[in-house]
Amino acid sequence: MSLRFVESRRDLRAFLGLTDRIYAGDPRHVPPLRAQVRAWHRRGVRLAVLTRGGRVVARTSLHTDGKLDAKLGVAAQLFGLTEFEEGAGEELFDAICAHGRTAGRQVAFGPVSLLPNQSGGVITSGFGERGFIDSAWNHPHYPGAYEKYGFARRFESDTWICPVPAEPAFTFDDARIGAERLEVHRGDRRRIGEQLPILREMLNASFAQLGYYTEISAEQLAEQTDGLAFLLDESLLLYLTKAGRPVAFVLCLPDISGFVAKIRGNLHLLHQLRLLATRGRYRREAVLIVKGTVPGEQGHGYMRLLSRELHRGLREGGYHTLRSTYVERTNPGSAAQYVAMGGRPLHGYTFYEKDLTA
Repeated sequence: MSLRFVESRRDLRAFLGLTDRIYAGDPRHVPPLRAQVRAWHRRGVRLAVLTRGGRVVARTSLHTDGKLDAKLGVAAQLFGLTEFEEGAGEELFDAICAHGRTAGRQVAFGPVSLLPNQSGGVITSGFGERGFIDSAWNHPHYPGAYEKYGFARRFESDTWICPVPAEPAFTFDDARIGAERLEVHRGDRRRIGEQLPILREMLNASFAQLGYYTEISAEQLAEQTDGLAFLLDESLLLYLTKAGRPVAFVLCLPDISGFVAKIRGNLHLLHQLRLLATRGRYRREAVLIVKGTVPGEQGHGYMRLLSRELHRGLREGGYHTLRSTYVERTNPGSAAQYVAMGGRPLHGYTFYEKDLTA
């Protein structure tokens, strides 16, 4: 086998096409958007494929990030978009680790695309349950391949699935709204450019203490939310101000995972128009992308108020199911709201790390 970097359009097609073969139309796997991968490649992210007899059997990206190095306390060789046929994992990991050692990195960490606070990860259980946007789904042999090679689990988590409650699951003393000068704001497609900086400030503040999180820049947020106005259900993006100061937020999106899986992540203009014409079909299930409360305001029940309003929007919009991206097992407070809704863990979830200095 040999690992080679993607250089040509033909190479990029082979890189993107690997998941079409590995998952062979399995609707449980939701691939990353191809336009996003192409944008990363144009920006200089190194994409690589592992070939056997001229046939691509594995792929990965190889990159680094100084902010994550500082957070982890080591120089990390990051890898992401990582897929492999059964039996090809060891050779792929050999190549990833060799690249990291040559570059003087201390650990290999991933899969992250491009950072753990963006997307990535490996599911370790719940393989019978489909994946969804902004989350992972992989074959059951993946965790065993990583762990047989010597990778250790890091930031173990769960995704969640919850029924949208028919009756309010959260209460809040409305007398506090006036007394504390609280105001709930909804998303606005026309003003999303003004609202995103408000969300970014709260996001960075509320997640700063998490071990995997690195501050997201305005450019990164713009990249991650490109097309958000197109998908946005305005009642599912909420933020709370207290005396005019933003203190808490929650962002859900309609779950278009089935559409993305069907088109194999190729959301070109024609498919965008098809989605626009049929998006009413995708207003039955939603994905909770992120929620948080800024330090100093946590523990005051403000997320309960936003959750109450969110669930009202879900019910009125006709949604019956809410899925959540991964929540660390060391963060039971965040998962408690899903338990209160009657939810359950959906997928076991982890990142992997391997020492390269031994």
